Amino acid sequence: MYAARVLRLNQIFGNASSGEMAEKIHRLSHAGRLEKIRLSAADTSRKRLRVTTDKGTDCAIALNRQARLENGSVLWLDDDRAIVVRMIETEWLRIAPANEAAALELGYFVGNLHWRVRFDGANLEIALDGPEQNYLDRLAAHINSGRARRVDDA
Repeated sequence: MYAARVLRLNQIFGNASSGEMAEKIHRLSHAGRLEKIRLSAADTSRKRLRVTTDKGTDCAIALNRQARLENGSVLWLDDDRAIVVRMIETEWLRIAPANEAAALELGYFVGNLHWRVRFDGANLEIALDGPEQNYLDRLAAHINSGRARRVDDA
């Protein structure tokens, strides 16, 4: 028995949206030879990943420290195919603190958990890198006490 062949990807050839590269990618796409790797924002900061393309190619990504994955990064390019990174859109959980003291406490709490956050006015938005319920469970003490509440987008 032998292991399935793994395609090793260790460089970024460029971005699929720039100049001559865009033309090559476009041609390969029309020929059905474009493969996509879907990554979350958190995964793009990693230098070593094991992923499968949308067409089933098993890939091992191993990049140097200076390399930075982004939407459109071309990880493989030859006459027969291209493999391109496509970003999965990040979902955000919006939390409104009840007051300034609650905002400080909430900020301290999510900072200690190293969650990615951004601010929308008085609301704190938390990037969901897993199931939303996991985040709500961790925030339960803040929400149940009234120090914070979830803000629905509706």
